[in-house]
Amino acid sequence: MESHLEDRDRVGVADAVLLEDFTNENAFVNNLQKRFDEDVIYTYIGPVLVSVNPYKELNIYTTADVKAYEKKNFFEVPPHVYAITDTAYRSLREENREQCILISGESGSGKTEASKKVLQYISEVTERKGEIEKVKNKLLDSNPVLEAFGNAKTNKNDNSSRFGKFMDIQFNFEGNPVGGNILNYLLEKSRVISQAPGERNFHIFYQLLKGATQETLSKLSLKRDLGAYYYLSNGERSQDFNSNDLANFNEIQRALSTLEFSQEVQNDIFTIISAILHLGNVGFSEAEGKAVILKPDLVETIAKLLNCDSEKLQLSLVQRTIETIRDVVTTPLDRELAIYARDALAKAVYDRLFTWLVKRINRSLQPSDTRRISVMGILDIYGFEIFQKNRFEQLCINFCNEKLQQLFIELTLRSEQDEYQKEGIQWEHVTYFDNKIICDLIEEKHKGLIAFMDEECLRPGDPNDLTLLAKLDKQLSYHNHYISHKKADVKLQKIMGRDEFRLIHYAGAVTYNVKSFIEKNNDLLYRDLREAMCSSSNSILQSIFTESEQRSKKMPETAITQFKNSLNNLMVILKDKEPSYIRCIKPNEFQKSGVFDVEIVKHQVTYLGLMENLRVRRAGFAYRRTYELFLRRYKSLCKDTWPNYRGSAKDGVQHLVCSLGYEAEEYQMGKTKIFIRHPQTLFRTEDAFQVKKHDIASIIQANWKGLLQRKRYIKIRESVIVLQKYIRRYLAKTNAKRRRQAAMTIRSFIRGFITRNDPPNEDNRKFILATKINWIQRLAKNLPQNILNRTWPPYPVICQDASNQLEVMYAANLSRRYRLALTPERKRLLELKVLAEKLFKDKKKSYSLSVPQIFQADRVPEHALALKTSYSGQLNGDKEMYATSVMKYDRHGYKPRERIMIITQNNLHVLECKGSVKQKHVLPLKRLSFVVTHENDRLVLVRIPEDLLKKDKGDLILEVPNLIEAITMIVDITKDPSLLTIIDTTTIEHHMNGKNGTIEIQLGTPERIHKDKSGHLLIVVSP
Repeated sequence: MESHLEDRDRVGVADAVLLEDFTNENAFVNNLQKRFDEDVIYTYIGPVLVSVNPYKELNIYTTADVKAYEKKNFFEVPPHVYAITDTAYRSLREENREQCILISGESGSGKTEASKKVLQYISEVTERKGEIEKVKNKLLDSNPVLEAFGNAKTNKNDNSSRFGKFMDIQFNFEGNPVGGNILNYLLEKSRVISQAPGERNFHIFYQLLKGATQETLSKLSLKRDLGAYYYLSNGERSQDFNSNDLANFNEIQRALSTLEFSQEVQNDIFTIISAILHLGNVGFSEAEGKAVILKPDLVETIAKLLNCDSEKLQLSLVQRTIETIRDVVTTPLDRELAIYARDALAKAVYDRLFTWLVKRINRSLQPSDTRRISVMGILDIYGFEIFQKNRFEQLCINFCNEKLQQLFIELTLRSEQDEYQKEGIQWEHVTYFDNKIICDLIEEKHKGLIAFMDEECLRPGDPNDLTLLAKLDKQLSYHNHYISHKKADVKLQKIMGRDEFRLIHYAGAVTYNVKSFIEKNNDLLYRDLREAMCSSSNSILQSIFTESEQRSKKMPETAITQFKNSLNNLMVILKDKEPSYIRCIKPNEFQKSGVFDVEIVKHQVTYLGLMENLRVRRAGFAYRRTYELFLRRYKSLCKDTWPNYRGSAKDGVQHLVCSLGYEAEEYQMGKTKIFIRHPQTLFRTEDAFQVKKHDIASIIQANWKGLLQRKRYIKIRESVIVLQKYIRRYLAKTNAKRRRQAAMTIRSFIRGFITRNDPPNEDNRKFILATKINWIQRLAKNLPQNILNRTWPPYPVICQDASNQLEVMYAANLSRRYRLALTPERKRLLELKVLAEKLFKDKKKSYSLSVPQIFQADRVPEHALALKTSYSGQLNGDKEMYATSVMKYDRHGYKPRERIMIITQNNLHVLECKGSVKQKHVLPLKRLSFVVTHENDRLVLVRIPEDLLKKDKGDLILEVPNLIEAITMIVDITKDPSLLTIIDTTTIEHHMNGKNGTIEIQLGTPERIHKDKSGHLLIVVSP
């Protein structure tokens, strides 16, 4: 904060304790105005923060601002609500001292906004974990809900809190918010039924009508017209919708969901709000002294909304039941009392709904673990109120402020005295106005104003406001701070009414009008109305109008006694906590930015007791700092302490003040702090420091540049060393890891090898997997590449099944690939080979010799090829299919004759090719039959049908070099395998010149064919 003293002429001093003329109220207000004009809205009075409402957005609440104040010493930074909050938060977290922040000021001074900034700061500086973030969101979202139901537009403030609020934020041992609790005080429920001209009812009524869907409004029997509801217009022109009502309603629904209000509960809440609006429209006439409801159907609508008995509700609005010990008496109400009953019901339902809402929010905020909980409280409550007409509510509010002022003076003086005593400083006693006498005047048991008010409310007969005033005059006329019309002097009697009395508060005299004191204090709700509400099936109404309350015969406490008790409980809570104060001031009555009304501000300075606070603070010493902080800032002003002082901080400060020429009466040295009596002494020191700064700036710059270079060098060197260290460590760790993994792999491999043939288990599973992978890799490299290659790579035992299946699959795949790669010609030859296999395999011994031979369609020797070709050209469309040279054995002595055999589509041709072509035989192919033996010979007997024998004179005996090929060709051409006969006898009979001949087969060597002595054809073949 000292760093801002050089600007004091322009923006004033940040701490009013440093004002030279601290006793002058004008000087104090002038200082506030200087700062206000520069958009500096915060000022300290020691540890107390004074906040002047700017009525505009200031860019001083950003995340950067939060960081600027986080974990900073209170006086190291300019005054700010964040500084107050941070000091309280750190004291709670580090010293485990429970805190409370007391925010006070009159309506429109910015109390609610200040409390929001406190919550915002705590939300920003605490952790953002899931559950903690959820709690913070609930704490923040409780504000819009409570504002909607507890705030209203007044002539002084568009968002005026019409209730007092004390919020406890509960922190765990780590300093993170884990829960909260809210206490509400003195809701201005009379606003539900009437408002001053230019003011509005509670926000929620307007937000519901503006923000709800048309479907919802229809269900609630509402319409989007403010003038349609008496409670929003009081029979006059109603206030218009606010431009934010729609957005705020959506925000309320979202916040209620965050606070764990189900959709059903939200519907119940809005149903009750709509019922209150309808209730205000219930009118009455009077007949023979009895009230009559003008629109019974409207009451039925209300009963339907509240789920209660319609007849019972109607009766409760026009009659009153009084139960005595012996009897129950029902009395009809006149029109005036019926209106009172209606309004009392509306106020009671809304007041209890608001209290229930706070309790439900508290239930949502309860921490799951209540161990080691610390609490920070935030009190946002009315400031002192002095109006033209001060009523019952102003008495309660001003009584509350008297109690808070009493607490403030007590805690302020006590803390001041404690600090002086702790530091061993001589302390001059400060006289101040002790307002205990006023508090006793109001609350003293049996003798105070509250006691007499309750006594008058409860006495038999017909007590009223004037009898109450008479009692007060009689009992309190002796008191110096009580004045009534009877007690007043002539001058005062002229301005006081006969229904008024005056209390001399600490902040000034306030005149109260006793109208409605008895009614508001009794806060009476007729028994019939309570019974009607108890009959409701609405879940909320059931919890706020209980059967136990209805059965109770105990006289309920009066409104002011309830308030006094809750206020005393609050004082107990606050006394157990370390307080921080935020005093809020509004600069003008018109909510305009940039306007500072001196008289308005002076009035608030008076009743907030700020001058008294300043006087108490200055009665001792205007400035105090720890030796360490003071020496660190001003050590450059003394050559003995600059640049570094090696002794204790206290000794260094002693050298410093001697060097600066402080007089003995200007300061005192405590145990840990220096205390300076006059602000001029501090200003003189600060001015000298500002001059000295320029002298040493160049030295600091030079040293700083050198330091930067050295730091850069050291940082590079350290970085290199660190980098080397981490690389070496990384390499060592990598090698160690590789060795461990290698050892584990070897160990696992050995165990797997030993148990490789066992069922899979933890020991051999990896080994088996590796074995399988290795086998698959070897198999892929050694697969047979030829379809005729039937070998298969070896396999481990565990892969036997897989190997068998893969072998079959691979063979099928190889065959398929082979088939797909065949040319049509190659396919044709293979088909002939297959046919040959069918015809001759295991039937003729020479078949195996033919397998490797490739079948050819033309086996005519070269010398006869041209003759054969010329003959084929004369076949007249009978296409040549096969041709080969053969040896024919004729009918005359079985002499061999070289011939050419041509097979066409239809015939078998036998030709003689010696110089020219001579046709010997042309036989129809399909009528022939072919006989071969099962031995290794190459002989084929072509049997000719009898009808053709005469022409050809016998069967043909042919020796065919490629017998298997030729016969296969013939069968393929005819598509008739029955043409072929294979015999396993040693003799064959054939026709020859009309006679039968015999062919004998004999095993032996050398192979030959000739006619034997018996005249048979002998064929000698190798076995």
